[in-house]
Amino acid sequence: MNYYRSFVSSLFVLLLIGSAFAQDYFLKDQGPFDPNIPTPEQFLGYGIGEHHTRHDRIVAYLDRLAEVSDRATIERYGMTHEYRQLVILTITDPSNHSNLTSIKDQHLAAVDPNSTTDLSNIPIFINLGYNVHGNEPSTSEAALLTAYTLVASQSDEVKNYLQNAVIFIDPTLNPDGRDRHSSWANTYKGNPLVKDPLDAEHNEMWPRGRTNHYWFDLNRDWLLGINPESRGKLNWYHSWYPNVVTDFHEMGTNSTYFFEPMKAIASKDPIMPKENYTTLNDTFAEYFKEDLDKIGSFYFTKEVFDGTYPGYGSSYPDLQGGLALLFEQASSRGHAQKTRMGDITFAFTIRNQYITSLSTIRASVENKAMLYNYQRDFFKSAISNARSTNVKGYVFGDDHDANRVRDFVDKLLLHRIKVYQLDGRVTAGGKRFNPGKAFVVPTDQPQYRMVQTMFETYREYSDSVYYDASAWSVVNFYNMQYAPLTSNFKRGAEVTGKDIERSTFNLQRTEYAYLIPWEDYYAPALLNGLHQSGVRVNSAFKPFSIQVQGGVKNFGYGTLVVPVSKQAISSDSLYQVLKSQSDKYGIEISSASSGYSASGIDLGSRNVRTLEPPKALMWIEGGVSSYEAGEVWHLLDTRVEMPITKVPLRMFNWVDLNDYNVMLMVSSSYNELDSAKRRKISDWVKDGNTLITSRSATAWAINKKLVSEELIKEEKSEDEKKKKEAPTRKPYVDAPYNSGKKEVGGAIFQVDLDLTHPLAFGYKNSKLPVYRNSEVWLAPSKNSYSTVAKYTSNPHIDGFISDENMNKFLKPSASLIVSRLGSGRVIMFADNPNFRGSWYGTNRLFLNAIFLGQHVYVPSE
Repeated sequence: MNYYRSFVSSLFVLLLIGSAFAQDYFLKDQGPFDPNIPTPEQFLGYGIGEHHTRHDRIVAYLDRLAEVSDRATIERYGMTHEYRQLVILTITDPSNHSNLTSIKDQHLAAVDPNSTTDLSNIPIFINLGYNVHGNEPSTSEAALLTAYTLVASQSDEVKNYLQNAVIFIDPTLNPDGRDRHSSWANTYKGNPLVKDPLDAEHNEMWPRGRTNHYWFDLNRDWLLGINPESRGKLNWYHSWYPNVVTDFHEMGTNSTYFFEPMKAIASKDPIMPKENYTTLNDTFAEYFKEDLDKIGSFYFTKEVFDGTYPGYGSSYPDLQGGLALLFEQASSRGHAQKTRMGDITFAFTIRNQYITSLSTIRASVENKAMLYNYQRDFFKSAISNARSTNVKGYVFGDDHDANRVRDFVDKLLLHRIKVYQLDGRVTAGGKRFNPGKAFVVPTDQPQYRMVQTMFETYREYSDSVYYDASAWSVVNFYNMQYAPLTSNFKRGAEVTGKDIERSTFNLQRTEYAYLIPWEDYYAPALLNGLHQSGVRVNSAFKPFSIQVQGGVKNFGYGTLVVPVSKQAISSDSLYQVLKSQSDKYGIEISSASSGYSASGIDLGSRNVRTLEPPKALMWIEGGVSSYEAGEVWHLLDTRVEMPITKVPLRMFNWVDLNDYNVMLMVSSSYNELDSAKRRKISDWVKDGNTLITSRSATAWAINKKLVSEELIKEEKSEDEKKKKEAPTRKPYVDAPYNSGKKEVGGAIFQVDLDLTHPLAFGYKNSKLPVYRNSEVWLAPSKNSYSTVAKYTSNPHIDGFISDENMNKFLKPSASLIVSRLGSGRVIMFADNPNFRGSWYGTNRLFLNAIFLGQHVYVPSE
């Protein structure tokens, strides 16, 4: 017993020593601290930096702080795909807490251009956001230290912060990714620590922890608002409009630390006020350099990172009257790792993030008046800018696809853009827009800069090198018919979320056939629902007109035909299935009592073909792009509700390909597939199955001679080959700029569709925007009937592309072709039709490939 007591006492002393060391390393000069507030170490049982903290333990600690302190409250603002909680810890002086509703109302006056409320005596609102990339873990650990400091410190400095600021700590923007990475790092952690960069701890397996459940990069999702993490945060954001927002990240191990200013915005005429990226950035930079210099940390600014794309956590708030701040810390990628400049430890990476968290608060409090003036001026200038432009608004809509229009309206409302019903028919830009099918967005509104972001397109830029995309006109993502309005227009009622709920229709029973239009975005989902319910479904490969309830109606390519007498289920059961699917997806189903058409094919035509349910397999792991694979998985899971089998390439030899009729190959080099495996895929396609490839997977299929198609490559003439002149001498420093011009980092172009081809069924307009962010230049098919989508003669819509890439490669190339292989076919996308889960316009091409591809016949010539 005496030995046991001695052991426990010794252990307690060691814990105290460890805790004291941790407090000295991280918390020096921040005390004294309230002993009634548990430190992170006391709560977790280990020191910060000694272990990667799971998200549930992070939330539990913040819950504890809110429980024991009158400085803190906690709220849940959302849930991840994997049901982890998204939380905000609000920290301020107790007197502010008791009056927070009133303070919030006064604060929100800053975003009202018509308000004259005095803002001089209200606290500044600061949102500290951490860990949007799950495998950048120092950020959430720093959040714990920051929360503890603000709740427990009794220093005059911290008390001043709390009296003059309301601080919102969002500890983990991507809990699913964080826990995936934390589990990896903790599982492979050695004792003693292994610092060798080749150790498993420092090298996560595919898909790694950067992304969320569906392998989306959430730091690109603020604008697109696809995932629940982003939608929850956006709804929270627009209820508070913080003045300052931080975005903490990690970067390569052999780097240092980055804080803003960023490199110059690549847009020629940025819509963000210049004061944001000059005066405000420069003011805050003085605080960051002062505090990092004190602890001897090295850093850099004005390089590498830019805020051109408006969908980052470090750029979106800039378009909401706030100051968004990016921080990047060299990562230890584990607990300790060897670098060229010595060892980098997890604790070291956390300390820099913690220090700049406090710097941000200090800078915000000391520049409160400037930040509030900027926020108020931002929204006032939005109105004045809108009134100075010739564009009074935008009209948009689609007569044939109400659900795609609804989803676009939902995106506008998510960003608090005001949308109105169209009051009367409008013709603009050579297009006709009809009431009930179209909407208008006035430019004269506080969110004018977001209206610009959604609708405006650009072709001139000040730079050719981008950290991300150069085009983001979201209206084109949705293939939305739209036009600017340059004169005053009538608008109807303002649209709310309730106005865009899916419609329900009266389904009339029939004993002959039901007809479902293929033009609606969710028609493939409805088809999948019918297949899952055992319903036999046909597709019309030619248009027709036929008598249905209410008169003769026109039906286009791809119309689903459900014959009642050919079913294995009863007429009553069939009706209930159809009614359920119609209500679920808001798609009207028509009833026909005869198969005889008024024009076009009859319902018994050989051009009405029975659709085989797809059984899809997608290769993952290895060098496969987790982003693209995740986009496919997300599309099929969340919108189509169709199961897809995700098979690691290492399991190739275990797979019986005959269990599947559709194979998906997204971008990868596929070096794991040797000649025998490639032959196995080829034989499977020849047996009548469908292989779908995108981007570099398309290049792989061509380069490995799986198909007899070609890529467009730069070829030198015989005279050029004979010349052996030395290349033109250029400055070394210009190499990144010149090489950047050769890349297509993300731009929008127009293709021409063959509307009669099954892969284009459902489209009404042959001109379609597509997104390109690769240099896979696909030559039109050698078969005259197989080039489904080709770039037009004047394809540019939005974004940067060099003249050489435009004229030499893009204009002559195809975006989508089909190549015959035995009795099967290979459907090849040069582009990514599912980019970031947002390309509603080209999703249809991809879904047609899955659901109709089995019936694509490549005619001989």
